[in-house]
Amino acid sequence: MAKMTASKTQEEQWMVQNQVFRIYDLVYRLPPHAQSVNFELRRDDHIEYLTRSLTQLGPNFTVLDANRPWLCYWIIHSIALLGDCVDDNLESDAIDFLRRCQDPNGGYGGGPGQMPHLATTYAAINALLTLGGHKSLSSINREKLYSFLLRMKDTSGGFRMHDGGEVDVRACYTAISVASVLNILDERLTQNVGDYIISCQTYEGGISGEPGAEAHGGYTFCGLAAMVLINEVHRLDLPGLINWVVFRQGIECGFQGRTNKLVDGCYSFWQGGVAAIIQRLHLMIKEQLGLSSTFKFDCITESDDDSSDTDREKPMLEGLNNNGYNFIKGSKGMRPLFNSMALQQYILLCTQEEAGFRDKPGKRRDHYHTCYVLSGLSVCHHCNVKEAETPPLPKDVMGPYSNLLEPVHPLYNIVLDKYYEAHEFFARL
Repeated sequence: MAKMTASKTQEEQWMVQNQVFRIYDLVYRLPPHAQSVNFELRRDDHIEYLTRSLTQLGPNFTVLDANRPWLCYWIIHSIALLGDCVDDNLESDAIDFLRRCQDPNGGYGGGPGQMPHLATTYAAINALLTLGGHKSLSSINREKLYSFLLRMKDTSGGFRMHDGGEVDVRACYTAISVASVLNILDERLTQNVGDYIISCQTYEGGISGEPGAEAHGGYTFCGLAAMVLINEVHRLDLPGLINWVVFRQGIECGFQGRTNKLVDGCYSFWQGGVAAIIQRLHLMIKEQLGLSSTFKFDCITESDDDSSDTDREKPMLEGLNNNGYNFIKGSKGMRPLFNSMALQQYILLCTQEEAGFRDKPGKRRDHYHTCYVLSGLSVCHHCNVKEAETPPLPKDVMGPYSNLLEPVHPLYNIVLDKYYEAHEFFARL
C-alpha cells in the first residue's frame, strides 16, 4: 500500500498551527498577572514606529516607489486608529506631497509625475480625509478627479485600475468609494457596476476579483462595500456570502483570505469588515432567507426589535452620496458573525511585535499589516454595540480597556469622526 505524503500546503498549515498554538500555550501557562502584559496593546511603541516611518524610510523601501500614497494612508490611518495625530509639520508635508501626486488631469499617481491609478487615488484620498482640516480637504480637485473616474469606466460596467489597465472588483470599489466620500457619485459612474460585481460572486458565496476567479477576502470586502454604496447590495446572494465568510476564521483564531489558505493578520479587517457590514443588512438577509417578519436574529441587546422601527425614525438623506452616511447611522440588527475575542487573541499574541504588526508568526512587521490588523482590531472592539457612536463595554475589549481603538466606518476604512468631518465638508460644495 502506497504511503501517503503531506502536500506542501498541508506542511505549511501544520507549521503555522504549531507556531500559533505554541504561543498560546506559553502565554496561558504564565501566572495571571504575567499573562496580562501579553494582552496589552503597545500603543506608544506603535505610534513611535509609525511616526518615525512617516519621517524617513530606509533604502529597501525603494521597491514601493509607486505606492507612496499607500504608505501615507497605512501610516496616517494607523496613527488615527490609535487615537493620535501627526504633528503640524508632518501633516503639512504629507498634504504637500500628496498634492504633488495629483495628476493635472485628475487622479493620483504612486508618486509625483507618475500616472494616475485608482488604487493610489483611493489611498491618497483616504490619507487626506484622515488628516482632515481645510488645507487637506480643499487640496483635492474633485472636478478633475470625476473626469478621471469617468475615463476609467469600462464598457463592462466595471472600472480599469489605470489607463489601459485591468478591470476588477478592486477598481470598482476604489472608484465608487472615492466618488461617494467626495460627494461626486452619480448614475454615470454607477451604471452597470452592480452587474459586474454580481458576475464575480462565486459558487462559494464570496466575491472574486473578476468573473471566473476564486472567492477572496479582499475582493469580497470591495464588492460588498461597493454594492452598499451604489444601493444595490440586495442583488447579491447575502446568505451565500455569509456562509462563505463565517468559515474563514480558522482554528488559529485569525482569518484566512481564501479557502484552504493560511491565516493572515490583514484579513482581520478584510473579512472582519465584511462581517461588520453584514450586521447592518439584517432586513435584506431575512427577506432573502424567506423568514417571517416576526423572526429575530441573535440581536446585540435583548430589547432590540428586528422590525427596525428605530432605523425608520432616523432621518434618511436622499441621493447616492448619502448611502455611506445613512448606512453608518443605522442600527446593527445582528451579533457579529465571528468570534471577536478569539480574533483579538490572535492579533495581540501572534501579530503584535514590540512595535508594528505582522501577518503571522515568523513574518516581519510592515505598514500594510499594521494598518489592517489595527483596523480589524477596531472592528472587534466595536462589533457588539448597536449604534456607531456608542462606546463598547470593557468585556468587548480583550486586555485592559486602554487597548480600545477609535471606531472606523466599515465601508471606507476611515476613522469615524474623520469621515463625519469630510462628509460635512463635501456636502456643502
